[in-house]
Amino acid sequence: MILRRTLLVAATAVAAAASMAAPAAARARAGAAKPPTPPHTPGKALHLAPAREQLAALRARKITSRALLEQYLQHIAGTDDLNAVVTLDADAARAAADDADRHLAETGKPLGPLHGLPLTVKDALETRGLRTTSGSPDLADHVPDQDADAVARLRAAGAVLVGKTNVPTMCQDIQTSNPLFGTTKNPHDDTKTAGGSSGGPAAAVAAGLTSLEVGSDLAGSLRLPAAYCGVYALRPSFGIVPTRGHIPRPPGWLTSSDMLTIGPIARTPEDLDVLLDVLAAPAPADAAAWKIDLPAPQHKRLADYRIGLWQDDPYCHVDKDTRELLDRVAELVRSAGATVDDSARPIDLADSDKLFQRLMYATASATAPDEAFAADIAAADKTAADAPGGLFLQSRTMRHRDWLLANEEREKLRGRWADYFADHDVLITPAAPTAAVDDQTDTPVPGRSITVDGEKRPYFDQTAWLNMAGHVKLPAAVIPAGKTADGLPLAIQIIGPYLADRTVLDVAKHLARLLPEPVRPPAFTESTAFTA
Repeated sequence: MILRRTLLVAATAVAAAASMAAPAAARARAGAAKPPTPPHTPGKALHLAPAREQLAALRARKITSRALLEQYLQHIAGTDDLNAVVTLDADAARAAADDADRHLAETGKPLGPLHGLPLTVKDALETRGLRTTSGSPDLADHVPDQDADAVARLRAAGAVLVGKTNVPTMCQDIQTSNPLFGTTKNPHDDTKTAGGSSGGPAAAVAAGLTSLEVGSDLAGSLRLPAAYCGVYALRPSFGIVPTRGHIPRPPGWLTSSDMLTIGPIARTPEDLDVLLDVLAAPAPADAAAWKIDLPAPQHKRLADYRIGLWQDDPYCHVDKDTRELLDRVAELVRSAGATVDDSARPIDLADSDKLFQRLMYATASATAPDEAFAADIAAADKTAADAPGGLFLQSRTMRHRDWLLANEEREKLRGRWADYFADHDVLITPAAPTAAVDDQTDTPVPGRSITVDGEKRPYFDQTAWLNMAGHVKLPAAVIPAGKTADGLPLAIQIIGPYLADRTVLDVAKHLARLLPEPVRPPAFTESTAFTA
């Protein structure tokens, strides 16, 4: 197997070692101690309903934003051991909720499509007046004076920002732990990882601490946690959601990675649509002349879709549970009358993944300190590309001409995907080789691994299937599709053509009606007793 993302070894060593501290104590040191339990709010436990239902109730004045917020605050306080919400701003949230209620009472009109809806945001996205750390001790006291562009979209739509959710240090791991706040637990099994880097957001949605979340995805950071926590997520087509204000890059940078996307996490595919409508917009500097107008779904019925199916591959074999899951999905799709092709392949998975890694290492080099980057250049000069660490060093320090050639290779790969989608509407693949793997916070990254059908495999094999879409700008959704015998969620990935985000979500909606109900963790189901 190709050595995967050696870049993360050094970057996550501190997070792995320091995360043994108790999360509650770490929050207290960082200025975000566990909040007091808010007063009981009479009424229906609406905070566990889908976002669309909450929004309808808010607009119809069946519940106030303040009352809904208090339900969320009580639920968050009761699930503090999950360690998903790491910075809470209850006072500001209450003020915003009261403003939303006052506006609706005075004008009869909602503030926007997310009017009065309480939600949390990944701690990698800058929030005006609210600490944003990206899990880094260097940013423990960083309070931005400007929102990330995506966060500004949420506020303009009327959302009530409750707090921030946990990430690995600088988002550079595929499980979620950092020296400031400790480890976020998988809400289904606290011995398993919640995934990363959007582990806090996915765990919060799964546990009912928020109905919607905004995560980010470069190397599966949005989709892997969604798969492991049993919720829905969409990596949108590259470029349709502005990324300024995401850390990393460092605070104050105007540019971002050429592979990073920001997207929604939710408990239903319909709720992904709600948040995508808010997030999809040109960057503010382009808004005077440009707009995002995504095409409607390709078809109205599942029976009319041409669906590609890629169930396994020698480059990254999946386990027995996942193979059987893909078999069941194939049978459901065929039974619904859709055209299914399980033989054609748009690309070679191994070649695509190698190109993904090269481009990822290159884009991550932008913010390396000068001294460290000079050391990388010196090491690259002494290391062959096929030596251990060679792919990382040669890619991270490649000359601009070499990057241009790699980018040309990417565009040719995009062309092969376009050819494939001329005959297929979407492609269904595994989301990961297995269900959620053991949390390995206490193991240094070089010593981590996963086990697939009894075989020890490289740690970063977890994202090989997700990487297919990451560097070629394609929309990709992860949806819960079943569970293991132990009750852990299993998921599939749906990839579509560039800018066919609504087609991907439409297929997700059709499949959700056929698949079993997503498994809900105890932190969600045990909270339904919230009543008057």
